[in-house]
Amino acid sequence: MKNRWIITSLTAIAALTATSAFAAEELTVYTAYETDMLAKFKTGFEQANPDIKIRWVRDSTGIMTAKLLAEKSNPRADVVWGLAGSSMALLKDEGILKPYNPAGIDQIRPNLIDPEENKAWFGNDAFFNAVCFNEMVAKAQGLPKPESWDDLLKPVYKGHIAMPNPASSGTGYMQVSAWIQSMGDDAAWAYMKKLDSNIAHYTHSGSKPCVQAGIGEVAIGISMAIRGAKLKTQGAPIDIIMPEGGVGWESEAVGLVNTQSDAAKRLVDWSLSKDANTLYNEFYPVVGHKDVNTPVKNYPNVEEAMVKMDFSKMAVSRKDVLKTWSDKFDAKSEPRS
Repeated sequence: MKNRWIITSLTAIAALTATSAFAAEELTVYTAYETDMLAKFKTGFEQANPDIKIRWVRDSTGIMTAKLLAEKSNPRADVVWGLAGSSMALLKDEGILKPYNPAGIDQIRPNLIDPEENKAWFGNDAFFNAVCFNEMVAKAQGLPKPESWDDLLKPVYKGHIAMPNPASSGTGYMQVSAWIQSMGDDAAWAYMKKLDSNIAHYTHSGSKPCVQAGIGEVAIGISMAIRGAKLKTQGAPIDIIMPEGGVGWESEAVGLVNTQSDAAKRLVDWSLSKDANTLYNEFYPVVGHKDVNTPVKNYPNVEEAMVKMDFSKMAVSRKDVLKTWSDKFDAKSEPRS
């Protein structure tokens, strides 16, 4: 009986030792991907890499960018996965993202990759803005369907429009940058001043204006095209409009922070794989991998409406643009939750 107890105890100790020896390495991954995407991406990676676990740290693009900049002298992230290209360009300039040559880079669309030498960020997908228009609310309120950005300046839309605060939302900054780059500085700021007269409020989430339009809190949400497509597929009474004048867009990208971690490098490599891009394609019709291009239901023809975007300019001018915007328009922002 004593020997049996000893053998049992030794077996238990051995099992605990084995469990400890093969405990998965945990990676801290900073992201601005929508929360409903994270579980799928985590599962896909961990199934392919069972010795590594992901710990997500998630917030909107503006807040996540500010967090990474604040932690510059003491980085806490291993990888940034799912952050706007303009933010990634800024993080590279600040030395937070490190140059890396990932496996599979030759299969990624060139216009979604860091254009500079010593490449440090690599596109997973492209995301686009749109106008989400609630047809039921519009009918009840007697609101016409807008066809262009200029249409949104009409007095009939006063108090019926929501859009993201660009200081806290990459989606918001993307559209502000698109107006500046397509209209020119003076005309864009003049446009935004007129638009502000019709704005009900600014949100701190890029997808929220479309969600609010979908449930009828506002008639119009300047928001993410992908969120509009999803809500429409779920039955929301919305039309997804590509306004005349073109929409802003960006690449969501991946980049390496912790160069000492082989696991972090494996995550960057896997994020560019065909398997990973197949997962992105469930949410985005335009993804990084050249061979993955399945259409997404109710998604508009965004590529015809793309404004030419200079991501480096967006990165360099970000601080000044956001200060100017906040000084002019932040009073209508929703309280932060």
